[in-house]
Amino acid sequence: MSAPVAPLPQVEHQRTVFADGMALDCGAVITPVAVAWRAYGTLNAAKSNAILVCHALTGDQYVAERHPVTGRPGWWETIIGPGKPLDTERYYILCVNVLGGCMGSTGPREEKTDEQGRGLGHPWGTDFPPVTIRDMVRAQKKLMDHLGIERLLAVIGGSMGGMQVLEWAATFPGMVYGAAPIATAAYHSAQNIAFHEVGRAAIHSDPAWREGRYWEDDTIPAQGLSVARMVAHITYLSEQALTRKFGRRLRGASALTFLEDVFEVESYLRHQGSTFVRRFDANSYLTITRAMDYFDMAAEHGGDLSAAFRGTKTRFFVASFSSDWLFPTSESRSLVRALNKAAANVSFVEFQSDKGHDAFLLDEPEFHRALGGFLAGCADRLGV
Repeated sequence: MSAPVAPLPQVEHQRTVFADGMALDCGAVITPVAVAWRAYGTLNAAKSNAILVCHALTGDQYVAERHPVTGRPGWWETIIGPGKPLDTERYYILCVNVLGGCMGSTGPREEKTDEQGRGLGHPWGTDFPPVTIRDMVRAQKKLMDHLGIERLLAVIGGSMGGMQVLEWAATFPGMVYGAAPIATAAYHSAQNIAFHEVGRAAIHSDPAWREGRYWEDDTIPAQGLSVARMVAHITYLSEQALTRKFGRRLRGASALTFLEDVFEVESYLRHQGSTFVRRFDANSYLTITRAMDYFDMAAEHGGDLSAAFRGTKTRFFVASFSSDWLFPTSESRSLVRALNKAAANVSFVEFQSDKGHDAFLLDEPEFHRALGGFLAGCADRLGV
């Protein structure tokens, strides 16, 4: 990873640009603001069958199609499509690249603009203002208004996507009939903040970081970003999953040396890191991890999480996974207790899985059936 790595390829993303811009929680105003998005299925005449899928930290809007940069299948193709839990013959599925991302929405990689919205000829980089999960949701809301969608059949998402789901339900309760926060929490824990800080420190220590102005040299802090991805990826898995997939097997050797022989798990992590730097921007990684760290819904309501949902008519489906130590079931239970205190309609399931946090992205038939049943129930009640 010591050799320079070219910047991310330029891809024309489908996006909607709002000339009026957007005010952020930090007080800054971005003008204009672009929202990149993809949709699958058909929006019905009543515009009542729309489901918004919110992506996680390293995801993007290409949820159910081949990715234009990596060529890999969409990250949730297993459950989106005809006859699948998110049935595109019944629902209109939307997915939006978050504000601060690097796949077409306004973020550090996009051209910086002045207060009048004029381009300055270089990226935002570290000048991009700090954003919150609520800012991301407000940008998504601008798109829904633009599309004429007055109420979403459901908003669903895992991990950081689940944080967006909760923010949607709290900030725009009248627009959300069903909410499915999956493998998530109402705040980012100290442990999770600590892991993020290790990743940020790795990026900052890369000689190619250039104080965030690496684009001036047509390169990226690939080594630091790769290490950040490796550290984060470990938190997405479980000890059982790592043992099952790799154990202590060596790659290309039957005995340890200190030269080129590595454990298979080491090779796997290196591969994860090297592929990540070809599709993600380092400044976006810093921006989005900070947004997750800032997230604390209870703190915004005087320490009472239930206050965020008081009087809500939204139906909730909360899901956790038994081996997820990044967002453990205890945090989902705390959320459910707060929803119960707010007299919300909520169902909760902990799914038994040894796949760790990433279980919500993988083949988990019981989870898929439960999520599909929740969405079908919402659609039946609304006559969709």
